[in-house]
Amino acid sequence: MSEAPPEEQDVLRLQQLRKSYQVGTPLQVEVLHGIDFRLARGEFTALVGPSGSGKTTLLNLIGLLDTPTDGELFLLGRPTRALDDRERTALRGRSIGFVFQFHHLIQAFDVLDNVLMPALVQGQRRSRALEQQALQLLEAVGLQAHARKRPGELSGGQQQRVAIARALLTRPPLVLADEPTGNLDTHSANDVFSLLRSFNASFGCAVLVVTHDPRLAHRCDRIVDLVDGRLVGDTRAPAQ
Repeated sequence: MSEAPPEEQDVLRLQQLRKSYQVGTPLQVEVLHGIDFRLARGEFTALVGPSGSGKTTLLNLIGLLDTPTDGELFLLGRPTRALDDRERTALRGRSIGFVFQFHHLIQAFDVLDNVLMPALVQGQRRSRALEQQALQLLEAVGLQAHARKRPGELSGGQQQRVAIARALLTRPPLVLADEPTGNLDTHSANDVFSLLRSFNASFGCAVLVVTHDPRLAHRCDRIVDLVDGRLVGDTRAPAQ
């Protein structure tokens, strides 16, 4: 069987992506300057760069939480710049899982309900099968026994593991992790990173990790360096 064309292998493709703020005013400033980037299915990539380099802006664009000023962002081959809010929300819900530095769990809900949230927000009916899927993910992150606890009863590392299970419930082809270990001690950070690597291998999802930790970055398969709104480096780990 012949390989799919490169564009069909891409989960994400950025084409001359630009982002400006205060557009049309004397204070207009361009933060991202023509970003070209591809992320293939199953890739595990670190996005690094100094504070103020545009990493958060770029991640917001990739996550369809904001729109570019110019250029195009293709998600699963679909151009997204012209999508309306409803279309963007639907595509984001189907295609992207998010893991943030601050896990953003809903404290009023128990752990199981937090993991179920992405599917319920998309309009899926709560069912025994869906709950079983969530419980299997909680088992995979070592927290099935805590399914009925509230997030506040868990440690920071445990809460971040819940956030990973939540991000993976819908089996998204792309997972975005924004400083997912930034608030954790070294042991918990290693556990969280190992879980992301494990799910990347087992589910085949592409993972893009924003991190300031060079030790974690160098455990990724690829490191992309963003400085002053421009990609200045793209290094791949040697083939194993």
